[in-house]
Amino acid sequence: MKSTSTRAFQHAAVITVGALLLGACGASDDGASGQAGPGSFEGRGPITYVAGKDTTGSVQPMLDRWNKLHPKEKVTFIQLPTDADAQRQQMIQNAETKSDAYTVLSLDVVWTSEFAAHQWIDKLPEKQYPLDRMLRPVVETAKYRDGLYAVPASSDGGMLYYRTDLLKKAGISKPPTTWAEMKADCATVKKLPEAEGMSCYAGQFQKYEGLTVNFSEAVNSAGGVVTHASGKPDVDSPEAKKGLDFLVDSFEDSTIPKEGITYQEEDGRQAFQSGKLIFHRNWPYVYSLAGKSDIKGKYAVAPLPGLNGLGSSSLGGHNLALSSFAKNKATALDFMKFFSSEATTAEFLKVSSLAPPYASLYKDKALVGQYPYLPVLKESILRAVPRPRVVQYGDVTAAMQREAYAALTGSKSSAQALKDLQEALQKSAGQ
Repeated sequence: MKSTSTRAFQHAAVITVGALLLGACGASDDGASGQAGPGSFEGRGPITYVAGKDTTGSVQPMLDRWNKLHPKEKVTFIQLPTDADAQRQQMIQNAETKSDAYTVLSLDVVWTSEFAAHQWIDKLPEKQYPLDRMLRPVVETAKYRDGLYAVPASSDGGMLYYRTDLLKKAGISKPPTTWAEMKADCATVKKLPEAEGMSCYAGQFQKYEGLTVNFSEAVNSAGGVVTHASGKPDVDSPEAKKGLDFLVDSFEDSTIPKEGITYQEEDGRQAFQSGKLIFHRNWPYVYSLAGKSDIKGKYAVAPLPGLNGLGSSSLGGHNLALSSFAKNKATALDFMKFFSSEATTAEFLKVSSLAPPYASLYKDKALVGQYPYLPVLKESILRAVPRPRVVQYGDVTAAMQREAYAALTGSKSSAQALKDLQEALQKSAGQ
């Protein structure tokens, strides 16, 4: 079923990966090992790659490629919990003890400022990475005070997954662009016998980083902001209230099922794949997994809807950073070049629907033919709004989760939650 051009691209990608691995092999097998201080990149030998649990099964095969050609510089995969907050906490604990157990860190894009400001990661040699070929919003997530402290390995933009078969049968010709349209479409679809017992919509609403993302998207999609680009909080506004009210009202009128308050990414994905949801907000990784489920051929993606038109995703993704306390930093830099290369990220796109940082991959006709969500994904990334890029990110996201959750569960009104959040963010910013 693959086109000739697609097979040619994949073959070229494998060749490029092989060439990159062989090139990185040069002068790498001398077995030298050493501890390098911050800012220096010396020492060769075994390293570790630290990331959240690989739910796609795609990471270890890529590490195996590296390890086969670098027997004296092997990479060991340290898998952390799937929960982003737990990942961040374990990485911080490792840094605070100045342990060399972690080498290359897979950082959520919003952690760069915090890790760089605390000198937990090294400033990188910017000219060694093809940043000019990457999407600009993605590159900006890897910088702190104009210095490069990480290398984009994947991006992420939220998308609206929807059941094409049910919308078509209900006479709906296109996906919704506003929240009101989505609710109206749900009401129409739920009249179908096939939709009996289905819920309308869900995202990620458990009290963790996913709630920070979904809350931010609702605020931004209603014309508000959590913080300005300068970091100044401005969340106690009429626009932000309209965004939070959409989520609160959706729980109250059962647009979002009650169990949605417990959903993380995987919970929502499984609910959508098992036929419990008509619409679902999630990341691109879901696309390939849903294609292996009972709804294969029955779903598509669209940009997130908003209050008065298309909404805005939070900018997601992961960047590679080098622990300031690691050994064998020369090996680490070579591995980061390999793991963030256009060929490697194209492979991750193919096997796990990870959004690549390279602009050219979104325009490749063969790839778009095989992965039709790419234009939607690119639009999502380019329209995305970063979560607060602040040094005290842990305090900021905790406050956002706490107040949003209080509003969603009814322990506070939207107005009170936003007022309390504004005060908390001002305190974190020292204002």
